Amino acid sequence: MQIINKLGILVLLVLGACFASCDKDDDSTPANNDSYMQEDQMGRPAINTVFVGSADKDGFNTTIPSRQGSQFVAKFESKLVALNDGYTTNALGMDAATFSDALATDVLTVATNGTTTFFDGTNVLTGRRLADDVISVELLLIFGGPDGTSNPQLSDDHVDANDKPFLNSFPYLAAPH
Repeated sequence: MQIINKLGILVLLVLGACFASCDKDDDSTPANNDSYMQEDQMGRPAINTVFVGSADKDGFNTTIPSRQGSQFVAKFESKLVALNDGYTTNALGMDAATFSDALATDVLTVATNGTTTFFDGTNVLTGRRLADDVISVELLLIFGGPDGTSNPQLSDDHVDANDKPFLNSFPYLAAPH
């Protein structure tokens, strides 16, 4: 019994030393007084790359998403119409202003119920599966017109699968070459 009591006291002393050595100063300020700020965001990298001009990269990447739409939608729409001067609506039924507004906020959406996909013809931006052909979907929505069949050479990247199959278990990504 005395051994158990001594062991219990030893455990308490070790735990006490561990807690005493913890620093309670958690004011989120680094010790050397550096400050941190957002430098980049790429929720949808292809959209950022295509629609954000080089002069706006820093501004776009440091603007919080809730303000991106109001600050950048006009530039996105201008770029969309410059890329496809025949743009009327896309396969989602969005005109240039509506589609530009959806693109200008760089966030990934996810449906907590239902199908998870970038776009499958019915479900739109409800998440993203590894095998979703994101670039082809984006090209289809920019160049494919109302029924998705306009400009067939521009509305698909013609890369229909990953070069190696994805795994069926975690980490799911294909092994490197």
